[in-house]
Amino acid sequence: MPSTSRPSRTRDRDHDRLRIARTAARLMVESGERDLRHACRKAARQLGMDEPSLLPDDSQLQQALQDHLRLFAGPSQQDALQLRRQTAVNAMEFFQPFAPRLAGPVLEGSADAHSPVQLHLHTDEPEAVQRHLHDHHLPAHEGSTRLRLGSGGVQPQLSWHIDADGIAFELVVLPEQALRQPPSLPGADSPMPRASLAQLRQLLQSRREPR
Repeated sequence: MPSTSRPSRTRDRDHDRLRIARTAARLMVESGERDLRHACRKAARQLGMDEPSLLPDDSQLQQALQDHLRLFAGPSQQDALQLRRQTAVNAMEFFQPFAPRLAGPVLEGSADAHSPVQLHLHTDEPEAVQRHLHDHHLPAHEGSTRLRLGSGGVQPQLSWHIDADGIAFELVVLPEQALRQPPSLPGADSPMPRASLAQLRQLLQSRREPR
């Protein structure tokens, strides 16, 4: 009996990666899971495809999530996403002294009406963020967010949680070196995608232009 050809095996593996990515996208939307890699591993277990070489990369997972939202989320999700991106512009202007970067679902396009706007604020004096909030009479709750910085291990990073006009914000305070070396989520293979204020404005402008 002839052996399976290499191109055929490659197509089969690509198909398996696509199945895992699509299942992971569905799990993220249904459960609110934020960690792409965790959703990916869970999807692979559900499908009985635990082989590490079959796991899709972050870009494949992100594309599958975008495709799922386009097909099933409807216009309300896009409205919620655009509102949060517009609000993020104002917030990034307010936090300009801390070189803010937008991260998470609002940047990646998977945010809905329940998603917070995640901003990374950079300073080697974490108390400065608290003073900035206090000086502008913004009530905030202290918390922590687990991230990996550089080649180090996963550690809790100081975060502040505020609500502005019904939209939740997660303000993650990072050292200034994180501007050059963006953090990674636990279990992720690559640094988190992030956007500066100028890049976010460009993203919003591209969405308004006719296609």
